[in-house]
Amino acid sequence: MSFALQPARAAGATQPVTQAEWRMRVDLAAAYRLCARQGWDDLIYTHISAAVPDEPDHFLINPFGFAFDEIRASDLVKINGRGEVVGDSTHAVNVTGFALHGAVHAARPDAVCVMHLHNSAGVSVSAQACGLLALSQHALRFYGRLAYHDYEGLAFTPAEGARLTASLGQH
Repeated sequence: MSFALQPARAAGATQPVTQAEWRMRVDLAAAYRLCARQGWDDLIYTHISAAVPDEPDHFLINPFGFAFDEIRASDLVKINGRGEVVGDSTHAVNVTGFALHGAVHAARPDAVCVMHLHNSAGVSVSAQACGLLALSQHALRFYGRLAYHDYEGLAFTPAEGARLTASLGQH
């Protein structure tokens, strides 16, 4: 089984990268680098995506096999909600990254940036049956704003994306 999604190319002429898209690419690449610096990356199992400004149903995501500290704005892959590469990228994307991020971007167009990270604190809280307890000033920031989704294994299908976004609701 391959984790690399070799997406089909979107039909139509390649459009040049707009200034707004380039700014988003630079910001997203910086987010990848900052997460790497904090130790929040996890080999190829985490992803950050960002909606492409003024292009509904298009988002940017890391190429398959790149470490977070390697990602440059020009490396990011523009992909549409059907899993098709848009533009000149020759890179594949992680199939689970597409399955999760594609579902969230489709269900929540207001979520400009979607982060899936495995940092120690998040993993620890997710392992507790009670989730995040409102026991501190820091935890209270998230009171009533978190959603939980039971782990189903690696996400490969639109069906899990639908279940994930149903769990996400408006959080």
